[in-house]
Amino acid sequence: MLRSAWLAIFLALFMVPLRMDAQDAAKFFEENCTVCHTIGEGPLSGPDLKGVTQRKDREWLIQFLRDPEAVINKGDAYAKQLQQAAGGIVMPTFPEMTPALASAVLDLVEARSSGSAQPSAAVKTASPDSASVSVEPAAVVEISDRPFTPRDVEQGMQIFGGTRPLANGGPACFSCHGMRGFGGLGGGRLAPDLTRVYERKRGRKSLAAWLSAPPTTEMRSLFHSRPLEQEEIVLLVAYFEDAAKRGGEAESAVILGFFFLGLGGAIVALISLDAIWKSRLGAARESLFRAAHLEGKS
Repeated sequence: MLRSAWLAIFLALFMVPLRMDAQDAAKFFEENCTVCHTIGEGPLSGPDLKGVTQRKDREWLIQFLRDPEAVINKGDAYAKQLQQAAGGIVMPTFPEMTPALASAVLDLVEARSSGSAQPSAAVKTASPDSASVSVEPAAVVEISDRPFTPRDVEQGMQIFGGTRPLANGGPACFSCHGMRGFGGLGGGRLAPDLTRVYERKRGRKSLAAWLSAPPTTEMRSLFHSRPLEQEEIVLLVAYFEDAAKRGGEAESAVILGFFFLGLGGAIVALISLDAIWKSRLGAARESLFRAAHLEGKS
């Protein structure tokens, strides 16, 4: 009797983490993976995951899910191929991704690939005019294909530059990111330049999905509790799309111009200091000469 009781307790303790992992996998996938991936709906900024467990063995997939950059840095050919297909973007490393959670995520992807499980919900954005939001049983962010208006682009630039504050209190894009043609110096230099982000993310659909829940560690810490509103996402996409169409001066030229401006200012400052120093030194020498001349007379 006692042995049976211990066996029941052991089995309960063994099975509970498995259930928790399955639940955590669904939540994790919806919150983090659907930004860049779909299952059978085509690629976004990352590849379509349908049938991924048939393309690579589970051990490799678990290692990649836990630390994608480490697998790439080892020179793995398939990992590098994925990176190139994603425009050089590396999937972020999630600290909470244990082997058990990675395996549960793969089980979830495998089940949805075969049609035996469905995603819970996803955000759908409408046109920039209404920016309405609805919940649908699909893990794809959709955005209207209609042409953006000059007003859409202008409002997107205001959001980027902070003159129109974000509704949920997040920081303005320009505080970290640069943008060709924005202001005198094109914005910040702490994070990647966004001039060609529309091209890197391969259009509206993928860019809107990325902005809805950016997967990088830094962006997650800033926007996880202060996400962009759907209207803000649409207007930013309008601004970034317009920047891609405009082209113009390369970012390197702006930085080079700033460098020479700073160098010129430094040279002017040094010349001015040298002139001031010589003037003070000449005055001091004249005072000493006069003092010595007076002593000689006395």
